[in-house]
Amino acid sequence: MSKLKIAIQKAGRLNEESIELLKNCGIRIENGKDQLKVSVSNFPIEILYLRNGDIPQYLEDGVVDVAIVGENLLIEKQKDITIVERLGFSPCRVSLAIPKSVQDESLVYFQNKRIATSYPNTVRTFLKKNNLEAEIHVISGSVEIAPNIGLADGICDIVSSGSTLFKNGLKETQVLLKSEAVLAKSKLLTPEKEEILKRLTFRIQTVLNAKNTQYILMNIPTNKIAEISNVLPVLKSPTVLPLAKEGWSSLHSVIKEDEFWEVIEQLKILGAEDILIVPINKIVR
Repeated sequence: MSKLKIAIQKAGRLNEESIELLKNCGIRIENGKDQLKVSVSNFPIEILYLRNGDIPQYLEDGVVDVAIVGENLLIEKQKDITIVERLGFSPCRVSLAIPKSVQDESLVYFQNKRIATSYPNTVRTFLKKNNLEAEIHVISGSVEIAPNIGLADGICDIVSSGSTLFKNGLKETQVLLKSEAVLAKSKLLTPEKEEILKRLTFRIQTVLNAKNTQYILMNIPTNKIAEISNVLPVLKSPTVLPLAKEGWSSLHSVIKEDEFWEVIEQLKILGAEDILIVPINKIVR
């Protein structure tokens, strides 16, 4: 039986979150430390740990079948690759930044200036769209140092928290694009591998559906079922079970974690008691 070759970043935060996602999908990764290729015993995939910048080319060439990679990298490399699923982790943005001492934070500042970046294609596209001309210096290492050593007037790089820019005396001025981790596939997959990918995607969606959701249980007056059901964002409808105490019911539902505090006060006002919140690992739809 064929195995789906999946590439993930060899090291760093994206590597860790990718492995965590696969493990949450029930994929048993036996080892992998200091190895470039790892087989999986309980699912037909093979994991390849690759340098981040090489992954788009390997995908286009069909050397690997699928990959967990930053969308920003796919945009920069401009390869013929299909995004299968947005994964919601490793968020970042590709932004222009300038020295803190510069007062002009407008786009016009970059006209005829020097920009140091590891994302030349993204910068060229942005400049062209905004009718600007600038000299691009391609750097593969620490881009943030370029203005301090006189190599550039500004930079374009990925930004997460912004702390690296701050430490290097820079400030973010323009966001070119926002990115997150995605599951991408080669266009050269065989029908057999497409079927394996379908199974993998189903598992990933099941994990993602449960992300940032909680199972909520509460005791409520039976005559308040309709009102409380209208307050709760649910999958379809809540589960309601009668309690031994007359006039009371137990209501079970699912709620997004970031909506809980907005809803909890309304639930209390409507008479909900003994509210319990339980984490959810998987949601199968």
